[in-house]
Amino acid sequence: MSDKTIASLNSDLYYDILRRLDGASLASAACTCASFSSISKEEVLWENVCSTMWQSTHREDVKSLIKSIGGFKKFYADCFPLLVNKEVPEFRWSSYVDYPDELTEAEYYGDMDELENVSPSDLVSIVDIKYKDKTICSKVLWGIPNANGFNGWFSNCPFRIDLLAYSDRDNDDTGEVTLSETDGLPPVMSMERERKDGKLWQELRAGIRLSWIVVNRKLKQAANLSSLIPLGGQRHWPTDKDFLIRFGSVLPSKDIIPWQVVECILLMKFRVIYSDGTGEGQTTLKLTELSMQLGDVEGAHVNGRNSLLILKESLSCPRSKNYSEVLESYKLYSKAQSELKEEKIRNESMLDRLCILSGITAFATFCYYML
Repeated sequence: MSDKTIASLNSDLYYDILRRLDGASLASAACTCASFSSISKEEVLWENVCSTMWQSTHREDVKSLIKSIGGFKKFYADCFPLLVNKEVPEFRWSSYVDYPDELTEAEYYGDMDELENVSPSDLVSIVDIKYKDKTICSKVLWGIPNANGFNGWFSNCPFRIDLLAYSDRDNDDTGEVTLSETDGLPPVMSMERERKDGKLWQELRAGIRLSWIVVNRKLKQAANLSSLIPLGGQRHWPTDKDFLIRFGSVLPSKDIIPWQVVECILLMKFRVIYSDGTGEGQTTLKLTELSMQLGDVEGAHVNGRNSLLILKESLSCPRSKNYSEVLESYKLYSKAQSELKEEKIRNESMLDRLCILSGITAFATFCYYML
């Protein structure tokens, strides 16, 4: 057997080894030797990695999109790590500016000429939900629905995308998204029992994962705006059969709105639609909401115009494979949010007391002169 044949055999063997690896392992293997490094550059390997992670990338239109923005290797490098904003400012009341209502929008938000370079049609949302590593929902949204006239109502109204309200193009999967015991959910003997032990809620939060990738076709950039793992949630809201799960990330908004950061709020809501209470039937959860909003530190929702700019900037935000860094960033944001709320309450309370004292003083003065 010639050296050329041996080299060819080794190449085939190496390829067979590398195609079985996940993305992180494939990237590590590429650093071990020249042969692995050369083979690991092949796009077909990274396409396989992406299709394993994100069911949506199986679609032909998504494949074409990924190729047009730099290929599968770049797409994985952009979207596998989570966004981490390490510049969350500490709250200081002395630096807080309570903008008066009479400010015009231009004065509040500054120069918006940059908006001309952002279009809703540039953005594509690629969304996948997994439960215990099994994909239960994949959706792709091209552009932002009903935002064609984004210089009108969309520009000034609170930004919100309700993903379940829109059908995918070229996608026949328009049925309901459900989870049941066959997917690994624990049986619910009764909702009364669930209210006490919360077993279904705990299993749902532990097993559910969300990926919400936003692609800017014009800039050829992409990022995953989800925290992947839930940041929080609330069971039995607004009824005792609803489970609200919250994902998201902290995005930069410097020079766009007064606060330097905003929160990307990704909400997922499930409802218990069937449980016969006998322990023999299946418990089923139906996905009833999957939405995105942007909220500032004061709790107000960001309008469409500024959301477009923030989403554009977020695609250049630092990333990390360490979930603890993502969680720390979110905790810093929540801390600043809580401290601002508490300080505003204290100031409002002090103002109320001053008003009461002023009223008492005025009344006492009035009585004195009447006497």
